[in-house]
Amino acid sequence: MFDHEKLKVYQRALDFVEWVSKLKIKQVKPKPKVIEHLDDASTSIVLNIAEGNGKYTSKDRCNYFDISRGSALESAAALDVLLRKTLISESDNLEGKGILKDVISMLVGLIKSNSNRVYEKGEDYGVIESD
Repeated sequence: MFDHEKLKVYQRALDFVEWVSKLKIKQVKPKPKVIEHLDDASTSIVLNIAEGNGKYTSKDRCNYFDISRGSALESAAALDVLLRKTLISESDNLEGKGILKDVISMLVGLIKSNSNRVYEKGEDYGVIESD
């Protein structure tokens, strides 16, 4: 077993890749590019966690974990696009975002534990709160 395979975030990211592959997306022609982008972004989450975990310096590890986090956010946006195009259901959108929230939270924890960055407390930047 490789070190990255022991990480909970890696396993949870793989759960998301599997979930995406089983996602029932309404078939339309031509196939929207966002579907391929979701597959690419979800795969990127996993690959960057693995590559980052293998780096020797904290700065290098954090760089890859940041990229992975960005890919997770792209995946969330892709789910929103699919929802707005009525290609997935609201429940699918929420389920996928639930997995991504877990992944992003764990990635932020890895980044914070591997860096000496300064973080500010959360501020109100006009974020839309959901129920």
